[in-house]
Amino acid sequence: MADRLHRDNIVVVIPALNEALRIRDVVAGALRQCSNVIVVDDGSDDDTVARIAALPVTVLRNRQRLGKGASLRRGFQAALAAGASAVLTMDGDGQHLADDIPRLLEAGNLYPGHIVIGARLRRRSQQPRYRRAANAFADWGIAWGTGYQIADTQSGQRLYPAEVAALDDVPGEDFVFEAQILISAARMLGTRCVSVPIESRYAVAASASASGAADDSTLQFRRSHFRPLRDFTRITSHVVGQCWDTRRMPAILRQIRANPALIHDPSGDFDSLRVARPHVSKS
Repeated sequence: MADRLHRDNIVVVIPALNEALRIRDVVAGALRQCSNVIVVDDGSDDDTVARIAALPVTVLRNRQRLGKGASLRRGFQAALAAGASAVLTMDGDGQHLADDIPRLLEAGNLYPGHIVIGARLRRRSQQPRYRRAANAFADWGIAWGTGYQIADTQSGQRLYPAEVAALDDVPGEDFVFEAQILISAARMLGTRCVSVPIESRYAVAASASASGAADDSTLQFRRSHFRPLRDFTRITSHVVGQCWDTRRMPAILRQIRANPALIHDPSGDFDSLRVARPHVSKS
């Protein structure tokens, strides 16, 4: 039986590239939820590392920029070496809330062996239309590789079981790696994903309340490293290269349609999607 996940047996891995603006808040938030945090600095040339120097975290530094995929691989290796039962990833730019971590852990315990994705399904009006359309396209494309649908395949807030984080030779660099690991886990381990609704956070203007604290609705984020045209082209061509087989396409399409996205949301706010329910063993 898999170990029950809790704050002391998971490791949070945060890949970071020039995140001086928000990295301290991100790391401090993660530390409030989990005991072990690893930051992988991908050759930043700003004050990213200096901003977290006083915090009790492990910092790994790439001497030159290797991309998000390489940073995640390095973080996974370090987390597993530390004995992690699962690895939880967050971006360093503040788009993900550490307060959502307990909800991802809850889903991980209800669905052991699943990859848990923090899916940006709440306050989606904040998400630019082109990003929504591009994400929907990517979700459909990656489904051809996994054989089942996933809500928000582009979210970087995920909980990976240790056996998934330990997969060797997952191809793809940068953002392609995050798409490929879903496909590799499905094909090599039979792993499924379950999504937990989180908020979309795309505010760009900074402001502060009278107390000096930033208003969550107007927090400032740096421009995303993700470039929709470039990166979706890379992801799409990568996935198509693996899945293009006209003989099998009708069967794959039937499989995808028979396996809609699983959403764990006890609040019931997403009745329009198939809601995942815990598997209760029969005695």
